[in-house]
Amino acid sequence: MARARFPMRDGVAASRLQLPPGPWATVLQALVARFPQVPEATWRDRIARGRVLDADGLAIALDTPYRLGAEIGYYREVVDEPVIEAVERIVHVDAHLVVADKPRGLPVAPTGAFVAQTLLTRLVGMLGNHDLVPLHRIDRGTAGLVLFSADPATRARYQALFRESRIDKTYEALAPPLPGLAFPLLRRSRIERGEPFFRMREVEGAPNSETRIDVRERGAQRWRYALSPVSGRKHQLRVHMAALGAPILHDPWYPVLQARADDAPLQLLAKVLAFDDPLDGRRRRFESTRQLLEV
Repeated sequence: MARARFPMRDGVAASRLQLPPGPWATVLQALVARFPQVPEATWRDRIARGRVLDADGLAIALDTPYRLGAEIGYYREVVDEPVIEAVERIVHVDAHLVVADKPRGLPVAPTGAFVAQTLLTRLVGMLGNHDLVPLHRIDRGTAGLVLFSADPATRARYQALFRESRIDKTYEALAPPLPGLAFPLLRRSRIERGEPFFRMREVEGAPNSETRIDVRERGAQRWRYALSPVSGRKHQLRVHMAALGAPILHDPWYPVLQARADDAPLQLLAKVLAFDDPLDGRRRRFESTRQLLEV
C-alpha cells in the first residue's frame, strides 16, 4: 500500500498515525485514547476545522469509523507559540539539496512547544517546497549548518551519507582549557539515555560514539576547539567535552543539570559540512558564517 501524502498546512507538515488495535467505534475515540494529554474538545475542534485527514487526504468527520491500521494525518497546533526573532540564512539550494545556516534557539523541526517557529517550517514557506526533509538534526541551542533533502527520489542516497559516516562534520566550541592532554585526541565511549529523559550519559560497555577533538585557539580562560563527530549520538559533543572536564561554555545540561539556565547562548557551532555528492561524485563543502564569542 502506498504511503499517504498529506498536504502542508500553513507551512507545517502533518503528523502521521497508524491506528493501533483497540475497541473504539470511531477515529475520534481512538485519537482521544492514543493522546490522553490532548483534551477530547481539542480533537473535536481540529476535526471540525478539517485538520485531521484520512489516507486519501480527505477531512474525517466526528463519526468516521475506526479501522485498524488506517493511516491518519493531523496537524499539531500550539496555543501562544513563542515567536523566535533570530533569522536563518539559506546557504545553498538545488533540485536535491537545501543547506541552511540555523541561528541558536530555533528548532530544526516541529517539536514540543514549537510548530510554526522551526527551521523546516520557515524554509518550506520561503521555498514553497513541501518535500523538504531534514537529513540530520542539531540541538535547538546549537547554531550552524543543516542539510535538507529537497527531492524524495534522491533522498535515500543523501541519507546514506550520514548512516554510513561518509560526511565530514566539523563543529567549533568554546570550553575551558585542557592543558594536560595531547591534541588532536579521539574520544570514544558508550552513550545511552540518562536522567531526566532528555539528557544522555556515558556508561560502561562497547563504544558507540566517537569524536575527534583538536584545539584551534588557546586563551587564558577558554579554548576554541574543533570537534568532528564520527558517529551521531544525541548530545554526543556536549557529553564528550563534559566528560573530559571541559564542558562547552553555557551548557545548561552538562556535566550537571542546572536548576535554572541563564540566557547566555551555548557556544557550539556546526561550522563545516563536506562530502562527495552521491549523485555525481563531486566534492561539496559548506561553511557557516556565524561566529562564537571571542577567546
